[in-house]
Amino acid sequence: MVRILIIDDNAELRKLLRQILEGEGYEVLEAADGIEGLEIYKDEPTDLVITDLIMPEKEGIETIRELKMDFPDVKIIAMSGGGRIGPESYLDMAQKLGALQTLTKPLDRKELLEAVRYILK
Repeated sequence: MVRILIIDDNAELRKLLRQILEGEGYEVLEAADGIEGLEIYKDEPTDLVITDLIMPEKEGIETIRELKMDFPDVKIIAMSGGGRIGPESYLDMAQKLGALQTLTKPLDRKELLEAVRYILK
């Protein structure tokens, strides 16, 4: 079974993503921030990581950088609602660091599933 790790500080969004992805037959692991996400991935590598970029403790850009350094083949989707400078700047940075796809919040279910299928094919 394909396993996906969701890293986001918003518990409601994690729950929604879990429901969508499990409904499509994926196994889902969750982390509330980059620190927890890195620990989970190191203990139980997954087929895909979906991470928010703006989080407390360890934000997504740092998380992507560390994942790619330790696990160069990790597949990552970055997502962001923006913050002060808008989502595009963060998402561009995430792609430069190795995110294979980027999504703007609020997420579109169809767009999310298309990105997941594209990366996992």
